[in-house]
Amino acid sequence: MQGPLLLISGSGRARGTALLDGECAFPVIEVAWREAREALQTVRPVAVLAENGAQYGPDFAALVQTAAESRPYLPVIALGDGSDADPDPLTALPLAAPAALLPDIAARRLRARLSSALRVRALHDTVLRRSGETRPFDAAWQSDPLDDAAIVLAGRGASYPALSLAAGSRVGVVGAFSIEVAAKHLNGRDLDGVILAEGFSPRVADAFLTVLAEDARFRNLPVIVAGELAGVAEDYGLPNFEIVTGEASRVVTMALPLIRQQAFAARLARALTSLAAGGLLDPRTGLMTPEAFARDLTQVVTDAARRGTSLTVARFAFDSSHERASFEAARILSRLMRRADFAARFADHAVVVAFGQTELRTAETIARRLSSVLKHTLTGADGRKRLTPAVTLASLRPGDTARALLDRLNAEPQRAAS
Repeated sequence: MQGPLLLISGSGRARGTALLDGECAFPVIEVAWREAREALQTVRPVAVLAENGAQYGPDFAALVQTAAESRPYLPVIALGDGSDADPDPLTALPLAAPAALLPDIAARRLRARLSSALRVRALHDTVLRRSGETRPFDAAWQSDPLDDAAIVLAGRGASYPALSLAAGSRVGVVGAFSIEVAAKHLNGRDLDGVILAEGFSPRVADAFLTVLAEDARFRNLPVIVAGELAGVAEDYGLPNFEIVTGEASRVVTMALPLIRQQAFAARLARALTSLAAGGLLDPRTGLMTPEAFARDLTQVVTDAARRGTSLTVARFAFDSSHERASFEAARILSRLMRRADFAARFADHAVVVAFGQTELRTAETIARRLSSVLKHTLTGADGRKRLTPAVTLASLRPGDTARALLDRLNAEPQRAAS
C-alpha cells in the first residue's frame, strides 16, 4: 500500500525520525503540530506517528478524531515516554519509549507496531474494495469494535479486582487465576488481548510471554503487562506489547486502543468470510444473518418433511442487559457447531441453532454440552460472575412450517438443562 508516513512533533528533530532512520519502507514527512490537520488532508498518509501529544491536547484529540473517520483505517501511533504525562490515547495506539530504553529496542518496537497496524489497514482496504458500492457492512462499522471485544485478564494479586472492574466496564473479561487457565482460554476461543497482572513468579511470567511470541496465532495480540513485574523483559518481539505502570484505570486506558484495533481486525476477517459466502454471514458473529437463516430453515424444513427426517432447533437466550455476552456466545458457537448445523443471532440477543437430521433427545444432549461451554466461558461485566443461557428446544412436527417451528421454539418452556 503506497503512501507516506506522517510524523508530527514539537520543536527540534523528532525522536521518531531517529528511530525510523534507514528502516522505513515509506517516505517520512515531518510536520509541526500546528500543521498537522492540514497535512493529514493533503499528504494522505498510510499512518501517523504523533509525538508530544500531552503538550498539544486539543490538537491531538482533533487529529485522532479526523483519523478515526478515515477510510481505509488510518493508524495513529502516539509515541510517549511511558510517564503518567502520556496523553489519553483515545483511539491512537500508544507506544511507550522511555529514554532509558535502548534505541535499537525502541526502534524495533516502533517498526513492529507500525507493520502490525498497516496489516489492519490493508485488510480494511481489501474489504472496502471487495464490497464495492453496495457496502453491505456499513451497519456493522457503526458500532465500536470494543463492543465485540473480549480479553483474558491473568493475575491473582491485589491489583486484580481493580483491573477486572476497569476493563469489564469497556470489554468482555475472562478471568484467569493461573497461566494454565489463561492459556486454555486463548486456545479455546477468539480473544482480543491479554492483560498480565501481578501474582506470578518471574519465571512463569517470562515463559508465558515467550510462548505467546513464538505462537503465530498470538503474535499480533495486544499483550499488556500491568506494573513492573519481576522477570518481564522490555521486548519479546510482540508488536502490540506494552508495560504500563500506574493505576488500573491508566493500564486499561492505554490497553484499549490496541484491543480496539485487534477487535476491528477480527471483524474485518469475518467480513471477508461473509463476502466469500455471498454476504450470508454476519461479520460481527460469524453466524448467518437472520434473513439467510430464515431462508435456509425454510428449505431444510421442506426437505425434512419430504424425506421424513428429523430436525430440531435450539434457542440460547441471554438477558437484554448482557448484549456483549450474546455476541461472544455467537462467536463461540460458530466454532463449536457441527458442519451440518447452522445458526444466527437475532435482535432479542438470542442465538438460534438448527440441528439438521437430529431428533430431540440427541439435540438436547448437544445443546446441554454447548450450554456448559458457554456457562464456563461467559462472564458479566465484572469478569467473575458466570452467565448461563436459557436454553429451549423444539422439534419438527408433521405439517410444520419454518415459521411455526420458530414460534413454538420461542414459546417452549426450558427443555435443556444449563
